[in-house]
Parts: sequence; structure tokens; C-alpha cells
Amino acid sequence: MGIFSGLESFGLGKLNKTTIYDEDKKTDQDKKTDQDTPQAAKAKHVVTEDELLFDKSYSCPICGETFKCKMVRTGKAKLQGADLDLRPKYEMIDVLKYDAIVCPNCGYAALNRYYNYITAGQARLVKDQISISFKGLPEYGNVYTYEDAINRHKLSLISTIVKKAHSSERAYNCLKLAWLYRGMAESLSKEDPSYQQKLTACKKEEKELIQNAYEGFVHAFSTEGFPMCGMDQHTMEYLIASLAMQCGKYEDAVRMVSRIITSRDASERTKEKARVLKEKLVEAKK
Repeated sequence: MGIFSGLESFGLGKLNKTTIYDEDKKTDQDKKTDQDTPQAAKAKHVVTEDELLFDKSYSCPICGETFKCKMVRTGKAKLQGADLDLRPKYEMIDVLKYDAIVCPNCGYAALNRYYNYITAGQARLVKDQISISFKGLPEYGNVYTYEDAINRHKLSLISTIVKKAHSSERAYNCLKLAWLYRGMAESLSKEDPSYQQKLTACKKEEKELIQNAYEGFVHAFSTEGFPMCGMDQHTMEYLIASLAMQCGKYEDAVRMVSRIITSRDASERTKEKARVLKEKLVEAKK
């Protein structure tokens, strides 16, 4: 097992023992439109996951290959809410499955927000350590399964390490992967004879990735500027506090939450989320 187990299917087995922060110093987130008639009742159309997707074209910044990836149609997925660590939850689809962009020719991968931002030096590193061994991608169905999505995000994470990306980008990849394992755990059928075994494996992977996300964001918080991964400082403080709680680092979490609550600049919405998290921390410490 391990975070990068499965990369051997892409020809990258030699990288499955890679550590995430090797060179970084580790620090201790229809309305009803038809009425039934006497003759027949019209069934309400149930939107399926594949109807929310489309094939978007990309040009690889490393090899120049043009290819397509499945993406979620803007405004089509309905947000239901979010977990305490900001993981978004949508109706009918887990949009997180579609965030990793992977070139099927050279193997370069990144989360959507980072895909086109790569230097010449980073491109050489990817070519030398990934592209040279990459065997291509499998055939996908109309939607990505959680297994598909997890493998694509693993390719994205290994690319961040190979190209020596900032800690924040690595941490964000870890967080997205953790959320995918959580989503997969929630989708498991309890009727499956191996349900408990699969659930335990998902939770183990999620825990390790949450720990790595926490460490990366803590390091990035003290070394990088804002916005970070699309988040302002107070949102990042909240996320770090939530991850710290999941890692059992309650004092660190309380300290970060207190900074938000007493801040003059934090929005009232962020402060309210921090107050809720503080209540959860009090319960967790009992």
C-alpha cells in the first residue's frame, strides 16, 4: 500500500516510494412541471453524472499534445454543503473527481488551477523522471470512478514532487486526494462482503493524506504569500485549524481558531465557521 500505490500501472513504479516534502523542512484543509393524467404519469427526469460533464480540450505545456479531459459543466452541479475541512459536497456528483488534468502522451499532471503554470526547468524534470517511463492512460468510461480519479490525482501529486512545486501545491493535492478517499468511503455498499476492509483502507489513506496536507500548509503559511490555493489568509488559517484537529493537534488548532475569532480583518462568515470549529475542538478534547 502507500499513497502512490498503483503508479506502476502507468510505468511509474519506481516513483511509488517518493516522499512528498523531502527537501522541505517539515513543521510540527425541476420543479414538478407535469401533472399526472388519468392516462399516464410522466416520470421526472433524474439527472445523471455524465449529463453534468463535457470533454474539455487542453494543450500540454510540456509536450504540446492536444487532448481532452472530462470536466463538470459550469453552474450545473448543485452545492449541498461542505465538511468541516471545507470539502464541498454536491448533488448527483463528486466534482472533486474531475480536478486532475493528465496528459495521456507524456504523463504530466496537475490540478486544474496549476496545469498551465510550469517553468522550463520544471518541464525538464517531468520529462526526465515521468515522461521517459510513462505508459499512457487506461480507457475511461462516461464518468470517472473513484479509482480513476484517485489514480489521476496521484499522478498530479507525483508531478508536484518531481517538479519541486511549492509546499502549498503539494499540500492541496494531498487534501484533494484525502477528500476523494472520503468520498469513496461514503460510496461503498454496506452489502459488499469486503465493505469493512475497504472502509478501513480508505480511512487509513485519508488519514495519512490529511497529515501530509497539514504539514504542507503549515510550512507554506510561513513561507509563501496569499492568496494561497485560491484562499485568503483567514480561510487558510481555518483550514489549517481543521486539519490540525483531525491530526490530534488540538492546541495548534485552538491557537489558529483564536487568531481568526479575534482578527479585525476576518469576515463574519469565517469567524462563525471558526466558532463552530472551536466548539468541535472542545468536544474532541474531552
